[in-house]
Amino acid sequence: MEETHDTAPAATPTISGDLMSSQFQFSDKNSLPKPDVQILTSNGLRIPAHTGILASVSPVLENIIDRPHKHHSSEKIIPILGVPCDAVSSFIQFLYSSRCSEEELEKYGIHLLALSHVYLVPQLKHICSKSVGQRLTIENVVDVLQLARLCDSPDLYVKCMKMLSNNFNAVEKTEGWKFMQENDPFLELEILKFIDEAESRKMRTRRRREEQRLFLELSEAMECLEHICTEGCTDVGPSDMDPSNKRGPCNKFSTCEGLQFLIKHFATCKNRVSGKCSRCKRMGQLLRLHSSICDRTDSCRVPLCRQFKLKIQREKKGDETLWSLLVKKVASARVMSSLSLPKRKREEPRETIHDHGIRNFRI
Repeated sequence: MEETHDTAPAATPTISGDLMSSQFQFSDKNSLPKPDVQILTSNGLRIPAHTGILASVSPVLENIIDRPHKHHSSEKIIPILGVPCDAVSSFIQFLYSSRCSEEELEKYGIHLLALSHVYLVPQLKHICSKSVGQRLTIENVVDVLQLARLCDSPDLYVKCMKMLSNNFNAVEKTEGWKFMQENDPFLELEILKFIDEAESRKMRTRRRREEQRLFLELSEAMECLEHICTEGCTDVGPSDMDPSNKRGPCNKFSTCEGLQFLIKHFATCKNRVSGKCSRCKRMGQLLRLHSSICDRTDSCRVPLCRQFKLKIQREKKGDETLWSLLVKKVASARVMSSLSLPKRKREEPRETIHDHGIRNFRI
């Protein structure tokens, strides 16, 4: 396909010098010397060209041109076969002008991608990969994927794989998929593996988002717990607060309200000590989590904060590692939540109250 032939002139269609100058958009028809090589296409069309230009753009064509010739003749011919002659013409035009129209890319993008890969023209390969990727369809995605593998075009390959993964049910009904199943089972396995890995990544991402949402909710619950025990909110507040100073709903009242109901139940439940009440257990876990995060033990107004800290220090439970991980995640979510607040609000000083006893709620 790529061997240079030195043969006598044949009666085949040829693009004349004037036509070539016009077609390849040269500003000055006399600016180039006489063509010294002809490109032979599949239908016998010969395109005159210049060895110097071809060799300067394509190292493969340079090697073909510099290869020793078997026959001594004045005519040099380089066959480029297997693609439409118009695609070859567009390819040679790009070697001269470094330009390719959208119409040519739409008609011959796949052929030009193959030619740019075979003859090592990276600029055209990049243009064709992008153009072919923009014209992917359910019907041609399998064929383009095979071409992307052959032409070593990773961006186009990934784009095809993603389209296959997102539209697999439709793609597997196409003729391209059925042909690939019969003739390239390794590619089928590669596609199925990619789809499985993509689904696994989606599941991991979804699980991380759900975990992050849970940590943010727990962080918000910790803030609301401190807010209720320090300032009070609607129906629940510190026992030493004047009831006439009842505050209105806070900006996180949806969380605060649920926590107030839980506190009310915790303060009056008769099954709390026996450990039979699930809501009391939940409240105890929230108090323990607060104690694990709190760094103001001596001044903290949340009930049982100091007691839980002493209890955690004395006990060594089997789930200590998991509990420590939960504490770190909630603390991290709390820091990220605080960073999202305006700077003025973050810098507001907290009230320091020195009280070491167990506090009661005002309900």
